[in-house]
Amino acid sequence: MNVKIENIEKNKVKLEIELEAEVFDECLNKAFIRNKSRFNIPGFRKGKAPRSIVERYYGEQVLYEDAINYACADAYDNAIAENDLKPVDKPEIDIVQIGSGQNFIFTATVTVMPEVELGDYKGLSVEKDEVVVNDEDVDKDLQREVEKRARLVAVEDRPVENGDTLNIDFLGSIDDVPFAGGEGKDYSLVIGSGTFIPGFEEQLIGAKIDDEVEVNVTFPENYHSEELKGKEAVFKVKINEIKVKELPEVNDEFASEVSEFETLDEYKASIKEKLTEQAKDAVERKYKDDLIKKAVDNASCDIPEVMVENRLEEMLRQFDMQLRYQGMDLQQYLQMMGMEISKFKDDYRDNALEDVKTQLVLEKISEVENIIASPEEYEAEVEEMAKRYNQTADELKKHLREDDIEYIKNSIERRKTVDLLVENAK
Repeated sequence: MNVKIENIEKNKVKLEIELEAEVFDECLNKAFIRNKSRFNIPGFRKGKAPRSIVERYYGEQVLYEDAINYACADAYDNAIAENDLKPVDKPEIDIVQIGSGQNFIFTATVTVMPEVELGDYKGLSVEKDEVVVNDEDVDKDLQREVEKRARLVAVEDRPVENGDTLNIDFLGSIDDVPFAGGEGKDYSLVIGSGTFIPGFEEQLIGAKIDDEVEVNVTFPENYHSEELKGKEAVFKVKINEIKVKELPEVNDEFASEVSEFETLDEYKASIKEKLTEQAKDAVERKYKDDLIKKAVDNASCDIPEVMVENRLEEMLRQFDMQLRYQGMDLQQYLQMMGMEISKFKDDYRDNALEDVKTQLVLEKISEVENIIASPEEYEAEVEEMAKRYNQTADELKKHLREDDIEYIKNSIERRKTVDLLVENAK
């Protein structure tokens, strides 16, 4: 095999790969073996005609597609490995010369990993936030726990007030014509939650059970439905039920019910301790992120567009998975928001670009500093992962693919690289 490499533009190379005629003939033979059962030639049982007869009857070209796939795949992979190239997308293949008895020549044009020019990444100086947890933070956390244990109690002797939870029926119309999505039965609505269109909830305050209220609203100009943007609408709303939130009394008894502590003071002290640990973790994360950002900003790199596109696709997949946990998918989300996928990508393009550059810079620092995941570190990481899945390390390893193993090692190396930035920071 002979390979010529030409740099045709930044981060893009063209490989001209030449395979000996005998090698391509082997690929033709593999293609014939794979497809011989398809050939029906007079005088031979189906699939029993020799290759020479098949080629004479159909033409040698009938085997080219599979033979090219066999030849190009192996030759391209070998050429990439031998020349230490790191492609970031699929190659564009063009055939230069093909035919029995001739050397097979093709070109592969591909975008490769860009060169990263590091700036300062040691001795960086960033400000570290203070860890502050005050009594107000403790009270807010305590109140959240109180809210979780609140009961909704029906009231019948007073009108609707702010904060009440209502059960309502409603029918919305524009110019006396009901519109899609404007009707609901036994709908639960918390007054003051801002769930409905601005102005809707406020107009229910003062109504009583079984009252029918006419609510006049205007849909916002940025509403997700094109048909309703800026339109004036009337909702006929019937109040079925009014409930008020009844909160438990916050005392020693409450503390003992929700925690292992006997007194409220002990419980609040434990909340403060928990919040302090969380605040410390948040401060450390931000400090590391700031150091990484500074190292990335100090580096320069001409990032190929395909790498940004790949990262955007990955972000879309991750977002789609998160939405599916909530009973929705990406397509439904975009439709609800009245947004094209191109607009979504434009909004996140800068984030994707930053992610790609961060990854490249950290990988370059790892390379320069010779940071690798040792076998012991890899084993410890797998052990830790196995615990999270309630498995043994050996059980988990049975399910790990090559990509998974590579991902684990890369995660360890990234962590060690960030630790290096921290250790060498001012």
